[in-house]
Amino acid sequence: MKTAFRQLRLPRRQAQRGVAAVEFALVAMILFSLLLGIMEFGRLMFTWNSAVEATRRGARLAVVCDMNAANIKTSMQKFLPITNVNDIVVTYEPSGCTGAANCQSVTVSISPNAPAFHYVFPFMNESWRIPAFSTTLTRESLATGTGADANPDCASP
Repeated sequence: MKTAFRQLRLPRRQAQRGVAAVEFALVAMILFSLLLGIMEFGRLMFTWNSAVEATRRGARLAVVCDMNAANIKTSMQKFLPITNVNDIVVTYEPSGCTGAANCQSVTVSISPNAPAFHYVFPFMNESWRIPAFSTTLTRESLATGTGADANPDCASP
């Protein structure tokens, strides 16, 4: 009986075969999930920063270049392509002002339910709405300029 049992047992080296591959598979799954999560968080922060920069640029163009709202929205979409034109609001203060001469400030904002950030994480079909962003700037005495003095930011988008 003892000889039959000895024949069934594998030598110690053969019993350990494949353990390293299984350990690597378990650790690699966790490592790659963590790595992909970090990359997605970086992409989310890039989108967040793009929304902030888009509102800042829109307000800056409104106070410096005397652009109409349609051109401002088009310029903002270059920074944040996931934004719809209807989700961008350009408001001049005081309400009812008609032009550069009597408007004192401008507020440009992105609606809170406008763009959605979609994760690329496997098995996770989720999206996250970026919060509302707005920038308010006061009217400046700068102008669009002409010829060599033209402001390159004020060119039509």
